[in-house]
Amino acid sequence: MTSRFFRRAISWDDYRAAIDLVAPPHVDAPEAEYNIAPGSHAPILRRAPEGEYAPRHAIQVAPAFWGLVPVWWKQPLSDKKFATFNARAADIETSNTFSGAFRQGRCLVPASGFYAWSSGAPFAFALTSGAWFCFAGLWSRAMIDGSEFDTFAIITTEPNLAVAGIANSMPVILSPGDYTRWLDPYDRDPHALLKPCPSDSLRAWPANPAVGNVHNQGEAMLGE
Repeated sequence: MTSRFFRRAISWDDYRAAIDLVAPPHVDAPEAEYNIAPGSHAPILRRAPEGEYAPRHAIQVAPAFWGLVPVWWKQPLSDKKFATFNARAADIETSNTFSGAFRQGRCLVPASGFYAWSSGAPFAFALTSGAWFCFAGLWSRAMIDGSEFDTFAIITTEPNLAVAGIANSMPVILSPGDYTRWLDPYDRDPHALLKPCPSDSLRAWPANPAVGNVHNQGEAMLGE
């Protein structure tokens, strides 16, 4: 399970260096966040649907709620009692909740690292290179109380050796060369991408225990 992640500041130039992104006009890049939790909003990268600032199918950035709401959900959000912030790679193709988004709503979730807990103690994980990256994600647009509502989930897989001693799953971290493929709706067999990243590409360290409270924010959450 991945229930927290962080994102250092990423400039529009940084995004464009990794993927052919159409940035929103006259808008600053999203600010750094160090304690992103389910139920909060975070930027995702996706193929633009009709009616967005970017041309249809261009890659755009959009804010979305972390906790996917499938398109068939018609009740108030407060009535949704099942957790959908993670989607297990092994189940997404057959899941009633995630299969539609897997076919038509793949997205990227920009991040700099994630947190995992062991015996109540939090640990932070980041690439040994220090580079930002993207989780494989799914997004969906639901109609909630008469308004369109964009939501997302992060795909998880079995842990690599760097994570296995702390958690029983980890988020799927895509390599930059696979970003466009993951977003390609015509690629019907992207399962090979949904695997743990190499163990030696990650480093781990004890994080600040304060990260367990979603109200605590700031770079101090990293504990470095």
